[in-house]
Amino acid sequence: MDKLIEASHKRCLNLGITPENMYSKNILDGEKLEEKCEENKELIKTAAPYISQLYDFVRGSDFFALLCDGEGCILSVIGDEKILSEAKGLKMIPGAYMNEANIGTNAMGLVITGKIPVQMSGKDHFIKAYHKWTCSAAPIKDKNGNIIGIINLTGYINNVHLHTLGMVVAAANAIEKIIEADIYNKNLHIYNKRIENIFNSIIAGILTCDLSGNIIYMNQQIPKMFGLNENEIKKMKVQDLIKNWNEIIERLQKKESIIDEDIYTNEKVKKFQFTVTACPIYDQEMNILEVTIMFYEIKKNRKLAGKILGGQALYTFDKIIGKSENIKEIIEYSKKIADSKSTILITGESGTGKEIFAQAIHNYSNRKGEPFIAVNCGAVPRTLMESEFFGYEEGSFTGAKKGGNAGKFELADGGTIFLDEIGETPLDMQIKLLRVIEEGVINRIGGSKQISVDVRIMAATNRDLKKEVAKGNFRKDLYYRLNVLPLYLPPLRERRDDIPELVNYYISKTCRRLNKHIINLSEDYMEYLKSYDWPGNIRELENVIEYIINSEVIQKNLFNESSREQTRPLNINLNLSLEQMEKEYITKVVKEVDGNMTMASKILNIGRNTLYRKIEKYSIEYSETENNSNLDQN
Repeated sequence: MDKLIEASHKRCLNLGITPENMYSKNILDGEKLEEKCEENKELIKTAAPYISQLYDFVRGSDFFALLCDGEGCILSVIGDEKILSEAKGLKMIPGAYMNEANIGTNAMGLVITGKIPVQMSGKDHFIKAYHKWTCSAAPIKDKNGNIIGIINLTGYINNVHLHTLGMVVAAANAIEKIIEADIYNKNLHIYNKRIENIFNSIIAGILTCDLSGNIIYMNQQIPKMFGLNENEIKKMKVQDLIKNWNEIIERLQKKESIIDEDIYTNEKVKKFQFTVTACPIYDQEMNILEVTIMFYEIKKNRKLAGKILGGQALYTFDKIIGKSENIKEIIEYSKKIADSKSTILITGESGTGKEIFAQAIHNYSNRKGEPFIAVNCGAVPRTLMESEFFGYEEGSFTGAKKGGNAGKFELADGGTIFLDEIGETPLDMQIKLLRVIEEGVINRIGGSKQISVDVRIMAATNRDLKKEVAKGNFRKDLYYRLNVLPLYLPPLRERRDDIPELVNYYISKTCRRLNKHIINLSEDYMEYLKSYDWPGNIRELENVIEYIINSEVIQKNLFNESSREQTRPLNINLNLSLEQMEKEYITKVVKEVDGNMTMASKILNIGRNTLYRKIEKYSIEYSETENNSNLDQN
């Protein structure tokens, strides 16, 4: 201490402080003092009871207690009236800085420079006015060892006692512990709030419960999802909300995982189905203590799945090639009906771009951010059509997926479903489609509950459905429910003015894809292309352009070559019954195209499913060369 005091006196002389100085060089008042106290309000609040208790030990012994901040600025003073009056006369008041540079060597200044508790008396002080006093001061530190405050107890020199410093140090230590605990509790509160905000910001409902189903925690989504208020749910158990709770616990105890499974709710709950993931919380012996359950809205899950599995519609009206008056009128009409909830029936020859228009209508509508699910009705086997459309529950048939599976209508919920080749749909399925259109509900295979779906339905066909109705192949009521907003797409031969633009577009697109140089067609050859009838429409045009680019041959007998499957004579014996002629014709066509069923169905102008049925009916032997999954799309 003697060395610390000696060094401090030397610094005071170097700073120009004289022993005759009586007041601190820096005393805050007014707004500045208020700001200083505001900055240290937590320190003042925490230290106040300990300062009072410390003063109570020496009350009546002519002592006063000071609380300073980490820089030595006095924040509060309490003490006996006589000595406190003398201190005020020396301006030892709130706002006065008691550090070495402002008032010379003193206990509080040495605490700041030495970072240790200090007791000093009489001439240890540099200022003569303080020689009559004894001071005991101790630092208040944060967890990193930084001084954030100082406690000082000052009395007359004849009252000096070593225990005085001990009391001050004890008070300072107690304050440090309280501040550390307050900071910990504050951080813990912030951490808990942060976690709570995270859980509440998640769109899933999160609930934690014990094995008996008592609810321990839930986020704000749970009451919203179940259609109940928070107090109602707090009085309930998990088994009051969902069915099969005991089965879920049994599976978790067997270490089975429960991830994204559909569950049903009890009758009192306003919604009836959720997708659930359950995660057990174990103790040290790996016994389940609690279970955290995450509830997902079926619709939100389905929309996400629809976007992933079905993809978003890619085409928009500005990507449709053509400036003829005919196509302009169709685009304007399509835009007008885009936001309607009514069904659209798109008709036209194969290759006219029916799905492109369906996608464009979807992207122009208020459903553009939702799923667009395209289904080729002619490509789905009859036996799988119902499960493909409406889904199934777990265990509904052999090989059914665990947890069941959503159908195309569920995946399209909120968006659009495009039923291509609708004319190929079997009559029994037509009845079920009619119910979906009229009631907006579906039933999964093996399920008893109705599932509401909000789906815009567009259908397409290259058949004359009125004739199919007359033949008994298509239900009249379904036809009129589909044909609310008819949209006819003309063949390419009826919009010849668009052919040059389409040709140039496909030349550019194909050359980029095949990494070929752009070719230029003469005006004469372009007129030749315009004069052709294009029975395969835009698809045939694209095929011809790709052939030209690959072969680098531009010739005018091109179409006979590229459409040989349609012009080749088939030598059929006409002295046969109708069924014999049909059998022989189909047999020859299938043989001529080497089992390519897509090409055969085009030549015969029937759907693939119809072709397969006739092959089975007539026991026609064939060797199919085409992968069934490679299907042409409209």
